[in-house]
Amino acid sequence: MVNAAFSGVEAADSQRQRHWWATMAGPDARLTGAPAGLTSPRMAIREILIAPDPRLREVSTPVDKVDEALRALMDDMLETMYDAKGIGLAAIQVGVPKRVIVMDLAGEDEEPRPQFFVNPEILDPSADVGPYQEGCLSVPDFFEDVDRPLGCRIRYLDYDGTEREEVAEGLFAVCIQHEMDHLNGILFVDHISRLKRERILKKLKKDQRLAAAE
Repeated sequence: MVNAAFSGVEAADSQRQRHWWATMAGPDARLTGAPAGLTSPRMAIREILIAPDPRLREVSTPVDKVDEALRALMDDMLETMYDAKGIGLAAIQVGVPKRVIVMDLAGEDEEPRPQFFVNPEILDPSADVGPYQEGCLSVPDFFEDVDRPLGCRIRYLDYDGTEREEVAEGLFAVCIQHEMDHLNGILFVDHISRLKRERILKKLKKDQRLAAAE
C-alpha cells in the first residue's frame, strides 16, 4: 500500500496523510466503478502484513471472475484501508495473493471516492520519470524517494467486473505503480539502496520482536 498515492502513499495531499507516503499532491484522478454504498454490515477490518513477512514477497495470481466473494474481499480491503488512514491497498497486504487493489485519492474535505482494480495492467508508461516520497502501511513509519514514470495508461476490471482503461498521471500514476509492485512481491524499499533497505527491515523486525515480547 502506498502511504500517499497508493497502498499502500500517504494522503492525496500532504495535510491529510491518509496512507503510506507523505508527498506533494498530484492531479485529480478519475475514479470510477465504486459501489453506491461505502459501508456494509459484512465489511471487516483485516490485519495488514508488515515487512519482512515473507507473504509480502508472493506474486499474486489473476482473478478468474468478479463475484460476490471477491466483492466481499474488496469491501474488507476498503474498510481496512480507511481504518489505517491509507489511500491504497493491495490484497496481498491482507494475506490474499490475488491481483486486486483498492484506492481512494479523495482530498480531506471531499466525499470518499473509492476505486477498485482487478487484474490491473500498466500500459504505455511515460518516459518522463520523477521522484515521490513513498511510504507503505506494510513498511510503517519509513519514507524514501522513489523514481517512477509520471504517467501511464492502465487497464483493469472494476467492482462490477467491467473492463476499463484510463490514463493515470502524477500521484495517481505513482500510487497505482506502487500498489502493482505489491502484486509482484515488490516493496517500495526494493527501489532504494541495499544499505537503507536492510536498515529499515532490520528495524521493523526488531520492533516486531519487542512487540511480541510485551
